[in-house]
Amino acid sequence: MNRRQWLTMMGLGLLGCSSRKGVGVGAAEATAAGTSTPKLALEDFRPKSMLHVAQTKVAKSKFPVIDVHTHITWSKTMRKGVAVGEENQFFSEPRALLEVMNRKNVQMMVNLTGGTGKGLEDTIRKLDRTYEGRFATLTEPSYGHWLEPKYPQLQADAIEHARKAGAKGVKVLKTLGLYLREQIDSGPLVKIDDRRFDPMWEACAANKMPVWIHISDPEAFFLPTDRNNERYEELSNHPDWSFHGKDFPSNAELLEARNRVIARHPKTQFLLLHVGNAAENLGYVSRCLDLYPNTMVEIGARIGELGRQPRTSRRFFDAYQDRILFGTDAIPPPAGNEVPQQVFGDELYEIYYRFLETEDEYFDYAPAPVPPQGRWAIYGLGLPEPILRKVYHDNAARLLGLVA
Repeated sequence: MNRRQWLTMMGLGLLGCSSRKGVGVGAAEATAAGTSTPKLALEDFRPKSMLHVAQTKVAKSKFPVIDVHTHITWSKTMRKGVAVGEENQFFSEPRALLEVMNRKNVQMMVNLTGGTGKGLEDTIRKLDRTYEGRFATLTEPSYGHWLEPKYPQLQADAIEHARKAGAKGVKVLKTLGLYLREQIDSGPLVKIDDRRFDPMWEACAANKMPVWIHISDPEAFFLPTDRNNERYEELSNHPDWSFHGKDFPSNAELLEARNRVIARHPKTQFLLLHVGNAAENLGYVSRCLDLYPNTMVEIGARIGELGRQPRTSRRFFDAYQDRILFGTDAIPPPAGNEVPQQVFGDELYEIYYRFLETEDEYFDYAPAPVPPQGRWAIYGLGLPEPILRKVYHDNAARLLGLVA
């Protein structure tokens, strides 16, 4: 019997003999009376904060927003994570998106996964051309032609074709480095700094097509999914997100390969997604921005990381206010329901606005009953208006070649 149980028994008058006649208990009864708290599965643990702190609802951003990181379309044909066809699927009708955009002061959504060829042309026609000024679409590498001997030149030519079709830039998913293999879906992984892509990077510079690049994931995704991994629940729910073991490169190797590409192509503008794929290490991101003037970053799906280090994050925004862009990585429902920190809707934007505009403490970073990325809360940065205007709009307008 521990001290707590002993005190409980004393309070109930169950230890020893009571002065009242006939009252007494045996050891088994005493143990039963001092019941311990039943065990609770982690997935059922949903604590409610007892803090009495400010709860600010920011229904609309202070300045018009350009969301530079969304996914409205996706390739219909995939081979083990590699898009190989031109036809796209739409996650939502544009009019449904516009209803939310108008309520939340979102001037433009940039659709990163616009695809290639005829699918890209169709997407631009349905989004960018039909709703001019509200949507911008990017193209992607033409991995379906990877096995062709002239792929490097074909890919460079595809960049020029995409620009003429109306694409505003190029999106490189983590397909490069983590999924694309020598035989598309088999053989060794193709490295990010493979020289066969040099003509593509140079074509981006020549055509003034900035590159949105995502080549890694949170550092925890490259570690064992065990009791020490702070993303244990997330990786348990999505085991295919783990890149630990097998023939996957480490997180550090991926980042350094990306940096070699950036250094080799100084005239190509790179937007490093998810806070440079290193939101947990803003010192490292700062060094990259200092070293490579042809880089910028955006914050999509990483306010959960930024918001738990608010003082460091605020210094980062102060220092790099001209090179940080607003993004959410939004995916419309129902597809987006699998990733609550990214599901497109009013509540997603309200959380981002609250994080950037207020100094609220300890609030949820995603519209979900259980924090989807890790069991922590975030703190607002309370950015001043001049920085907010740049992050929300002006930096993106400059990158996209729009009038700020």
